[in-house]
Amino acid sequence: MKESAWIKLLKFSGAIFLLIFCLSPFIWMLIISFSTRPDFLSARIQFIPTINNYAQIIFNKSFHLFDYLKNSVVVSLLSAFLAMFFASLSAYAITRLNFPGRIFIPLLLLSVSMFPQISIVGYLFKLLTFLGWINTYYSLIFPYLTLGLPLAFWIMLSYFSQLPIELDNAALIDGATRFQILRKIILPVSLPGLLSTFILIFIYSFNEFLLALMFTIDYKARTIPVGIAMFEGFYGQVPWGYIMAASVISIIPMIILIAFFQKYIVRGLTEGTVKE
Repeated sequence: MKESAWIKLLKFSGAIFLLIFCLSPFIWMLIISFSTRPDFLSARIQFIPTINNYAQIIFNKSFHLFDYLKNSVVVSLLSAFLAMFFASLSAYAITRLNFPGRIFIPLLLLSVSMFPQISIVGYLFKLLTFLGWINTYYSLIFPYLTLGLPLAFWIMLSYFSQLPIELDNAALIDGATRFQILRKIILPVSLPGLLSTFILIFIYSFNEFLLALMFTIDYKARTIPVGIAMFEGFYGQVPWGYIMAASVISIIPMIILIAFFQKYIVRGLTEGTVKE
């Protein structure tokens, strides 16, 4: 067999192995969600298909599944939008305006993002308690915005830095203000970067667990990762069927979002890395 054929075979085998490795947990989760006896830790599994797990978590209001899902979507959308908005303003100012110390701002934001979440939870809890924000959307949007802003800022910074300054100069000559230039010229041209930033911050906020566990109390503000984790405490045992069924439902918004905007994620992250 020729060397090129071996290379193709190895690439194909590696791709198949990677696909199986990545999809196996999701397939197993789907199987357990339809199982009557979801005792997947036992040596022998008796698989009897049923939709009872889905029926229980959807129609039994004590689970509050759709309350948790609504909270996750609202908090993630607002956090992603605000992070994208402030990151765009900051990145435009850094790449277009000359002021003292502007070179240190990206480094400062990068250093802030290196702090682990657990190291600031106590201080955040005291601050949110003082503001009366515990168990509200604000208690999650504020930290998610703060923690997601460095990532959003660096994505937009790399994207804006590749746009020619001549666009701004031509608009300034025509009498446009800086905000008009950003809104009518820079942001439309940077749409892939904006969408990739929005989606990445949305995914981060949607999946975040620690802060949602610490700053929420009940279904009024609790997000879906913490809500699913609470199933164990409610019923005194681990209801794997309910947990897996709720997990399948909770990833549907993420699958839809990524399926529609996947090309924008890749394009937005790659176009800002190569200077033409």
